[in-house]
Amino acid sequence: RVAVLGAGTMGAQIAALFASRGIQSDLLDLPSSGGSRSRLAEEARKRLPSLKPPPMDSERDLDLIRPGNLEDDLERTAEADWVIEAVIEQPEIKQDLMVKVEQVAREDAIISTNTSGIPMRVIAAGRSEAFQKRFLGTHFFNPPRYLKLLEIVPGAKTDPDVVARLAWFARVGLGKRVVITKDTPGFIGNRVGVYELMNSLWTMAGGDYSIEEIDTLTGPLMGRPSSATFRTADVVGLDTLAHVANF
Repeated sequence: RVAVLGAGTMGAQIAALFASRGIQSDLLDLPSSGGSRSRLAEEARKRLPSLKPPPMDSERDLDLIRPGNLEDDLERTAEADWVIEAVIEQPEIKQDLMVKVEQVAREDAIISTNTSGIPMRVIAAGRSEAFQKRFLGTHFFNPPRYLKLLEIVPGAKTDPDVVARLAWFARVGLGKRVVITKDTPGFIGNRVGVYELMNSLWTMAGGDYSIEEIDTLTGPLMGRPSSATFRTADVVGLDTLAHVANF
């Protein structure tokens, strides 16, 4: 069983990926005022069948996703074998959530962050040594059902056995191609990708090429996806891209 904390674009689709593998998950987000306090997670779950490309095999998989909120239902993480944090790319918010997770998660549960580039030493700052031994980064790429790469980012104190267990499960249970990365800002994918994307932005800003011309040149013509440069930025989310680039 997994618990996914954060029901945004990535969190909801990560929960869908697990559901497609027959694994139960809790999907928790901030509480709402008025109506259901778990409205954000409930609506994220409801939107999943309408996404393109489909994030799960069948709408029946939705039955394996249990929505909730981070105030009333955080204790559900005690049921999880793996707790995945997938909230906004801001260190302070992630740090505050980890304080709460440490209090309720099972002692043998693996805890990971889906950050796109914030170092583990920052997110785990102030946490106990026991927590840090089972804490690491698991950077899924969007959309997680279709992009095979999974970056696993051990922290300085992460138990190597935790890394090995999670890497094995990601390969066998989720069908991922796992890369173990160093705990540096951006890891591998975004350390290269954001650099390249920033170069394209500067090229466009200099007036040499239009957005459309850059996307024409940096898509399938170069053996890359049709989303190319600027459409990829839209898929990632401009807010997430800005957080990663500025870190």
